[in-house]
Amino acid sequence: MRASLRKLILVAASLLLIGCDEQGRPIEEPGLNKLGKGVSSEADVRMVMGKPETVWEEDDGTRTLEYPKGPEGARTWMFIIDRDGKLQDYQQVLTSQNFARIQPGLSRDEVRRILGKPGSVVQFKRKNEEVWDWRFLDGVDTKMFNVHFDMSTGKVTQTSISEQHLPG
Repeated sequence: MRASLRKLILVAASLLLIGCDEQGRPIEEPGLNKLGKGVSSEADVRMVMGKPETVWEEDDGTRTLEYPKGPEGARTWMFIIDRDGKLQDYQQVLTSQNFARIQPGLSRDEVRRILGKPGSVVQFKRKNEEVWDWRFLDGVDTKMFNVHFDMSTGKVTQTSISEQHLPG
């Protein structure tokens, strides 16, 4: 009985150490727990996350800061900064919901705005095809989400998912 109680306490303590965000989701990036929506400034985001890969200026005056955690990482974060310079929202964008948004006919720029910078870009000139890929976690498995573009038009032709085979 005492061993079971001890084990339960250890599991509970471990979960507390992991931490969760406001929605009860586990914090997956060091420092995110220091940022508050509507409270933290763009400077606070940059202090925690570093220099963004890209800053997207939106028509409504907001800014989106892109933080790919790769090429070996499996997360890309987008932080939306409101017109007053405060953190409005953030999300990890390499999700099945965002993958489903990638449809034939989208441009490279539209894909980049949804998923962020790809981990790699490979051209297959004989097929007139360019493939961008992102590493992502599917449960405990690491996989690759691939977006295939027609090189002539720069438009998506298809998407695919491939297994990530690690050496060793």
